[in-house]
Amino acid sequence: MEIRELKKVMDKLSLAEKIGQLAQVTPNFFGNQGEITGPMSEWSMGMDQLYQVGSVLGTHRGTEVRKIQEDYLARSQHQIPLMFMADVIHGYETIFPIPLALASSFDPELIEKVAKASAAEAASEGIQVTFSPMADYVKDPRWGRVLESNGEDPRLSRALTEAYVKGYQGTNLATESHRVAACVKHFVGYGAAEGGRDYNTVDFSDVELYQNYLPAFEGAIANGVKMVMTSFNSLHGVPVTGNRKLIKGILRDELGFDGVVISDWAAIAELMNHRVAENPREAAKKAFEATVDIDMMTDCYLNELAEMIETKEQLKKLDEAVWRILTLKNELGLFENPYRGLDVTVDLSELQELSYQAALNSAVLLKNNAVLPLESTEKILLIGTKATTQDVLGAWSWIGDSKKAISLASGLKQQFSEVQLISVTDQLDKKAIEQAIQVADKVIIAVGEKSEEAGEAASRAELKLKAIELELIDLLATYEIEKILVTFSGRPLVLTDVVEKVDAIVSAWFLGSQTGDALAMLLSGAENFTAHLPMSFPRSVGQLPYSYQEMSTGRPQTKENYHEKYISRYMDEENHPLYCFGHGLSYSEFQYKNFSLSSDTLTKEEELTVSFEVMNNSKIKGWALPQLYFQDEVTEVIRPKIELLKWTKVELAAGETKKVEFVVSPAELAYSHIDLKKTIESGGFRLFLGESVANIVAESRFLLT
Repeated sequence: MEIRELKKVMDKLSLAEKIGQLAQVTPNFFGNQGEITGPMSEWSMGMDQLYQVGSVLGTHRGTEVRKIQEDYLARSQHQIPLMFMADVIHGYETIFPIPLALASSFDPELIEKVAKASAAEAASEGIQVTFSPMADYVKDPRWGRVLESNGEDPRLSRALTEAYVKGYQGTNLATESHRVAACVKHFVGYGAAEGGRDYNTVDFSDVELYQNYLPAFEGAIANGVKMVMTSFNSLHGVPVTGNRKLIKGILRDELGFDGVVISDWAAIAELMNHRVAENPREAAKKAFEATVDIDMMTDCYLNELAEMIETKEQLKKLDEAVWRILTLKNELGLFENPYRGLDVTVDLSELQELSYQAALNSAVLLKNNAVLPLESTEKILLIGTKATTQDVLGAWSWIGDSKKAISLASGLKQQFSEVQLISVTDQLDKKAIEQAIQVADKVIIAVGEKSEEAGEAASRAELKLKAIELELIDLLATYEIEKILVTFSGRPLVLTDVVEKVDAIVSAWFLGSQTGDALAMLLSGAENFTAHLPMSFPRSVGQLPYSYQEMSTGRPQTKENYHEKYISRYMDEENHPLYCFGHGLSYSEFQYKNFSLSSDTLTKEEELTVSFEVMNNSKIKGWALPQLYFQDEVTEVIRPKIELLKWTKVELAAGETKKVEFVVSPAELAYSHIDLKKTIESGGFRLFLGESVANIVAESRFLLT
């Protein structure tokens, strides 16, 4: 619709109709059963209000969307279509690996493909907006929603967040009906919930906000993201959903976001639980003044805004909010086609193939004492709580059918002729286990979390394996048989107690619909491991929150003072994690050489080329992941000892050598200063080439003048 025509539509709206556009409800308000994802409040509305609301969240099928839209438009005076939104987090019905697993690929191109495929399947069922990607910076795996994150590095998270937005939205939502609008979330700080406890309070410095928490949102905005969701938490003492400084001041004015801002589920009403609003009217007032446009699943706006709109300035603010919503509907092409996407067809076989490829690139080989890959003739014992289960999809796979998911047992049976299965629940059958071991060559121990044990409202104070799983590993450790541990989880686990009791460890996360086939191909060596950790595996929960970006302190721990007392260290644990950021093994062996810089000095207007060679010293094709890190030697505010700067995947045939170049711009070395402006200073910089943040293979230094 032309802008002038859209303005005519808006000019015709009454105050009640404008306010209605700001309300979002679930399908069951229209007599359909929707997906309930939060604490649904008891509230009711008149029929006139119902047929003025602007959007619906949580439909499942296109038939449901068509029915609701037809019914709505038949009663709508101005023929303004509803927008339909849903949590399409890692696939719609075809389930891809969880976002944290996808982040293990370090591959923006793969993630863009996954987002595009997810969008197409969702659009074909009438979904027009997805509440994804999650751009929260995370350091604490006790928080269940790390499952939806891109891990602990802000630069990696920004790159992957941008890829999601590109994949979901394409270039023209009006003409590309197989795409959906993206809603980046949760603005801001949700990942820093104290104690890793979901919905808990948050507090950190402004420097931390600008340096680590905002970049991924900046990337989404730079790539045209259409919607931003506020977070449940408070920050600087004020709940974000009612925090005008954060939403209006930083998100809109500083970052330049001019799209739709939506609350999370019931977050406006929850301002009363925070005790910063006495009643629904105060809650509505705070959120409205903060420029939150859509009230998700409360009646605060519907019942309270009309009495608040008393001045021309307040009416102007309301009109601005309504205009942002109508503009998004127009950008989606809904005025021309209210049933947008329902004519989209998807090739399910292509989706399943992409799910398989994504799973191959997401499972991380953490340890391998030459027991993998498995030989095709070997007799395998598969045992554990996750041995035969199809619970491999993970949280936010609410439309995916776990009964169609491929279990590890099913996948292994396709690759090996002799596979014994022992499923463990609440006790061990020691006799059966001993008999099975006697005829097995190797044992695969499959353990870990259930889908509902990670994700929203799934915080954990302990990250160890379950007691029965630890008992199983202890029992198997008494036998002289090679053991491969495969863990399923939505977060890094604490494996310190078991790491020395097994010969290999694979982090399988939740890999989606094709889990079993992908893992079997990797374990057999038919495919090679390529993934690396986007989030460290701690040695203990006592280390949390943890990031590899450790700051310099006045008394840092070094190799020389390692055993001294008055330094920054634990008395009963190491400082470093069990498995660090960037760690990931392969069946190939890579060698790096000829690391060099194009210059040892450069100005702020020049670029630096970092070059090196990487060689595959093995007899199997592999994918190296060279990681370039840096350190700014002297800074105005404390900075990490080491920070990720560049990375790339390099495909190498057996024995092949390739030259790799990274081009570094001085602007990429900038950081947030005391005045919160991101600038670059002259001085010395160190560059490190690593296979992980802890495995540095070469380093150099240059001077920026």
